[in-house]
Amino acid sequence: MVGNVVVVGAGVYGAAVSESLTRRGARVVVVDAGAPAGGTSGATFSWTNSCGKQPRAYHDLNVAGMEAHRRLADDAPGGGWYHEGGNLEWADGEAGRAELRAKVARVLEYGYEARLLGRADVPALEPDLDPTGLPDEIAYFPREGWVEPVPLVGHLLARATSGGAEVVRNDAVTAVETGADGVRGVRLASGRGIAADAVVNCAGPRAAEIARLAGLDLPMRNTRGVLVYTSPAAVSVSHVVHAPRVHLRPDGAGRLLLHTPEVDAAVRVSDAGEVTVDEPAVEKVVEAGRALYPGIRDVEVESVRVGERPIPGDGLPVLGRVAGLSGFHFAVSHSGATLCLHAGDLVAAEVLGEDRDDALAPFRFERF
Repeated sequence: MVGNVVVVGAGVYGAAVSESLTRRGARVVVVDAGAPAGGTSGATFSWTNSCGKQPRAYHDLNVAGMEAHRRLADDAPGGGWYHEGGNLEWADGEAGRAELRAKVARVLEYGYEARLLGRADVPALEPDLDPTGLPDEIAYFPREGWVEPVPLVGHLLARATSGGAEVVRNDAVTAVETGADGVRGVRLASGRGIAADAVVNCAGPRAAEIARLAGLDLPMRNTRGVLVYTSPAAVSVSHVVHAPRVHLRPDGAGRLLLHTPEVDAAVRVSDAGEVTVDEPAVEKVVEAGRALYPGIRDVEVESVRVGERPIPGDGLPVLGRVAGLSGFHFAVSHSGATLCLHAGDLVAAEVLGEDRDDALAPFRFERF
């Protein structure tokens, strides 16, 4: 019988797994090398979606993740971290537009809400967006949105601690102790040892490192993502927007969050490990945002954050128990903002002995 569980990582996955475990009666210690939500969860675009994700099992998992966010928002209406504003997307060139039409058709076959709009339909949704540069077709995904990860993590950890969980900050896991019967606990940088019947690896970009401490080889191909945060602007932006030269969404108090894959390529890492972003690339993203929303022409860049995305080797999540090491479990993926509540609950149930193979079989560690 599993009673004591160590959850490694206090981001969106670690917080969700911990909350579910304590709600189910487990004794939980959540351990983070830094502060809760201080890693990838604090530097993510956090778009909630299943927009064209493949294969079908991964699509369905993300749809269930979106529904889990709706349920939590209904359960905690004062939280304010969940925003189901919808997503607008368009493409340049006929090839890009054909690809977008095909994506819409594919998700409609899955029963996912989507439709193609005309240029004249956009002002009713985004009145401050300049429609003159829009193509004739814009894809609209009305049930998509975004989460604010930091208050979400805070809410989940508050529920976990009220159920008896302990949160250990600024103390990295340096060893995973095992025996013939499986996991026995962890040791921390401070020297503290924590006995456990189970360990859940929610370490995000450090997931491969934690796996190695347990004698497991988890292939990861992490990437860095650049997020540009503007100063407040008196414009109306209520959707996630994926335009060819900029992706953006609201970020509270009139601020906007901007991103493009191109600016990710402008990250530089010095020999000393200092991470910087080329300023011309940042300005190019901001100018693309100003072209869409003329009302933000006077905004300034308040901050630029670089987050490390945890991406398993084949791009799909790694979730659930490890067949060869009793008591060791994974909750690691890209799309953590979408998946954390649902996948975290599935993993927690499995930690405590419930059968979740119907949902987790495609995402097992053993596929590598």
